[in-house]
Amino acid sequence: MSEFTIEDANLFAFPPPTRPNLLNPLVLAYIGDAVYEVYVRQYVISGGNHRPNHLHRAATGYVSAKAQSKLLAALMPTLSEEEQDIVKRGRNAKSGTTAKNADVLEYRHSTAFECLVGYLYYQKSFERLREIMDFAIAFNQDQVHK
Repeated sequence: MSEFTIEDANLFAFPPPTRPNLLNPLVLAYIGDAVYEVYVRQYVISGGNHRPNHLHRAATGYVSAKAQSKLLAALMPTLSEEEQDIVKRGRNAKSGTTAKNADVLEYRHSTAFECLVGYLYYQKSFERLREIMDFAIAFNQDQVHK
C-alpha cells in the first residue's frame, strides 16, 4: 500500500487570493491551526485508542499553545531564513485575543508556529510541511517520556 499524500486528497481546492507571503500572518495562522490539528488528529487516531476523551486529551498535548511554543523553540535552529521571517511575522501579529491556558509569550509563539504551517501549506511546500509536522510528533513524544 502506498503512502497517502495531501496531493492525493486534492484538498487544495480554494487557493488564497494572493501569494502566501502577502497574506496577513493571522490568516496564515488560521489555516495553519486547522492543518496542524488535522495532522495531529490523524496521528492520534492511528494509535488505536479510539475513546473520544482519550483522543481529545492526546491531541491537546500537541496543539496547546504551551506545546506549540516549546516546539517552535526546538524547531527554530532548523528553519530557513524565509521560514524564520514568517515565524517572526506570526509572532509579532496583534491578534487582540489571548489563550485560555497560556501566557502571552506562549500564545504568540504558538501563533507563530501556526503561521509557519499555514505558509508552507499555501506555498504547497508539502514535503517541508511534512518534515516539520513529523518533527512535531517526535518532539512531543520526547517531551512525554521525559
